[in-house]
Amino acid sequence: MRIRRIFALLVLASVVLAAASCSTQQSAESVTSAVQTTETSASSEDTTMSEQTKATTEQSIEAKAGAFDMVNKQVRLNSGYDMPIMGLGTYSLDHDTCVNSVKALLRNGGRLIDTAYMYGNEDAVGEGVRQAMEEYNIPREEIFVITKIYPSQFNEPEKAIDTALEKLDIGYIDMMLLHHPGAGDIDAYKAMEKYVAQGKIRSLGLSNWYVKELTDFLPKVSITPALVQNEIHPYYQEQDVVPFIQEKGIVVQCWYPLGGRGHTSELLNDGTISSIAEAHGVSSAQVILRWDLQRGIVVIPGSSNPDHIKENIDLFGFELSDEEMARINALDRNEKHDWY
Repeated sequence: MRIRRIFALLVLASVVLAAASCSTQQSAESVTSAVQTTETSASSEDTTMSEQTKATTEQSIEAKAGAFDMVNKQVRLNSGYDMPIMGLGTYSLDHDTCVNSVKALLRNGGRLIDTAYMYGNEDAVGEGVRQAMEEYNIPREEIFVITKIYPSQFNEPEKAIDTALEKLDIGYIDMMLLHHPGAGDIDAYKAMEKYVAQGKIRSLGLSNWYVKELTDFLPKVSITPALVQNEIHPYYQEQDVVPFIQEKGIVVQCWYPLGGRGHTSELLNDGTISSIAEAHGVSSAQVILRWDLQRGIVVIPGSSNPDHIKENIDLFGFELSDEEMARINALDRNEKHDWY
């Protein structure tokens, strides 16, 4: 009887130990499962947060694209980079004149320079930039250089881009444009897109593209142009074209802002512009350039005169009223001064 009772107690103890072991194993499995679930959840959350952060960043860039910052004198491009809103055009400047003009701009606080293969002075622009960086202790990242490839180069775009990089010799190109529409322009632009991926070009754009050309061009490329550069001045205002471009988050920049060769004197002496300039105690050129800025248009007036270069970027000590803007708007003649 006593033996049977002892045996029963032993069996009962075995059952209790087995149950405890099973419970411990199940608890461990539960903990492991919980950890795995937490890790999976955290990983999923990290991925979601990463995607949300990326989306937010892209939305932020898109929201700011094209908005002028008059305090810092720059505009956010849809490429995510900031570009100065006033600078220097170098069309027709010979080598030494170009070097000195670039240095004059940079010495006086300007940071935007426009050149092109067809101007024949990319090497001079690069030389001026390098000298100014060394002499005035200006970081490369503060300087924004635009150049362009011409339709005659569209059949060998990689060669054209490499040539521009070599001539400028400033590390990278801030923005490259197609100079104007031509056979092979889509393929040339796609070649530039590859150089953006390589970090050799930061932003892309177009010059002399209008509503019809843009409507046809934009669906065929992967990177939306950050800028379109056209002839714009008070006698040729592109009042329909400018909003069309800006509504797409693309910045507008004007060449010939002062009317271009053979027309500058007439424009600067226009009675409406002269009277507004007198009222503000500034030059007619400054009034025209400020009018552009207040329309959200970047200006790159050309000059070889150091005093004029300095004056052309001194545009923030006055502001045109709505009435003055309207008076200049009324000067539009749809009068184009070049064939592009």
